[in-house]
Amino acid sequence: MPIPPAHRLVATDLDGTLLRRDDTVSPRTRAALALAARAGARHLVVTGRPVPGVRRLLTGLGYRGPVVCGQGAQLYDAGAERMIRTITLDRDAADAALGKIEAQVGPVFAAVDQDGADGRTLIEPGYVMPHPALPAQRTLRRSELWSKPIIKVLIRHPELTDDALADAARSAVDGLASVTHSGPGTVELQPCGVDKGSGLALAAEYLGVDARTAIAFGDMPNDLPMFRKAGHGVAMADAHPDLRAAADEVTSSNEDDGVAEVLERVFGRT
Repeated sequence: MPIPPAHRLVATDLDGTLLRRDDTVSPRTRAALALAARAGARHLVVTGRPVPGVRRLLTGLGYRGPVVCGQGAQLYDAGAERMIRTITLDRDAADAALGKIEAQVGPVFAAVDQDGADGRTLIEPGYVMPHPALPAQRTLRRSELWSKPIIKVLIRHPELTDDALADAARSAVDGLASVTHSGPGTVELQPCGVDKGSGLALAAEYLGVDARTAIAFGDMPNDLPMFRKAGHGVAMADAHPDLRAAADEVTSSNEDDGVAEVLERVFGRT
C-alpha cells in the first residue's frame, strides 16, 4: 500500500525517545518500526551521541542504515561501518568559547567528543558523565581536551540549571560555536550551523527523500531543529517544555511506547 508523501521517513532520537532507561527498545516499538518499514518508510536514528557511543547499540538493535550522530556533526553508515561525512569544531574556537562562557558564569567543567568512528570522549577533572554507560577517558588538565580533532564540547556548571547555562553560553560564544541543550546535565557546543536539523537534511538527501516527509520524535531542545526540518514533530510525554510547545503532537513517554503509539496509528496497527 503506498504511503502518504508526508511519511517517507521516521526520524527518532535515542535517549528519552526510542530507548527505554535501560538502553533497550521495547518489543512493541520494534514491531511498530517494522510496520513502518513494510509500508516503505525508512527509519533514521538522529542522536547527540557520537558514533563510538552508538555502534554496539545499533548492532544489537539490528539497525543497518545511516545514522546522524554528534548533534548532526557526523553521518555514519551503520551497515557498511563507515563514516559518510563529519564536521569538526575548531579547537581554538572551542577553547575561546569556553573562556567567554567562564568569564560570564564562572568556572565550568568540560568534556569533548573526538572525531572519527573510534574517537574518544575525554573529560577534564570535575566533569561527571550524565550517562554513566557511555565510556569516557579522564584527563589531567583541560589542554589535553584539544589533543585531536573534536566534533563537540560538553559543559556542566556546579550551580546553574541546564537551561540557564545554555542561555548564558549562547550569549557568550558570539559566533564561535552553536549551543544546544540535549539532556539532563548536557549542554553542548557544536560547529556553527550544525544541529540535528542539518543532520536530518543531509541524511534525507543521502537516502534520496525529502526531509519534509519525515515524522520526527524527540524529547529535548536539541530536537527543535529536527522538528523544523521534518514534516511532523512528535514530542514525548515528559519532553522539555520548549519541545512540547513546538511539537505538532505529544505522545506517551519512552517508557510507555510513545513512538509505537504514533507509528501504529499512522501506518495501521496489525
